[in-house]
Amino acid sequence: MARDQGLEEILREDFETLNALAEKVVFLLARLLDGKLIFAARDDGMLVRLGKGRDSWTFEQPDIVPMISRGRKIQGWVRAGPSTFWDNVLCRKLVDSALDFVRSLPAN
Repeated sequence: MARDQGLEEILREDFETLNALAEKVVFLLARLLDGKLIFAARDDGMLVRLGKGRDSWTFEQPDIVPMISRGRKIQGWVRAGPSTFWDNVLCRKLVDSALDFVRSLPAN
């Protein structure tokens, strides 16, 4: 699974003002808030954590589909394709929705 340096830089710029976010790079770029995964970026787009029941609006958007892992739909996660990140309004809405959900989770 390859990394997309351009997408990673866009996301770094979006999050530079949020000091609480940690960046982890393994085989992809992941962003965490208080130890909780928000999204993971890779060469074919990004996985975004929106929360169970909070992702239905995204499926009306082009290039956003449910996250599938080992043939099973993962509730509350979506896979946003690369074209999503050229739409600044949609990208910001995804990021803000993910942050809102993760902030609503109980502390570890």
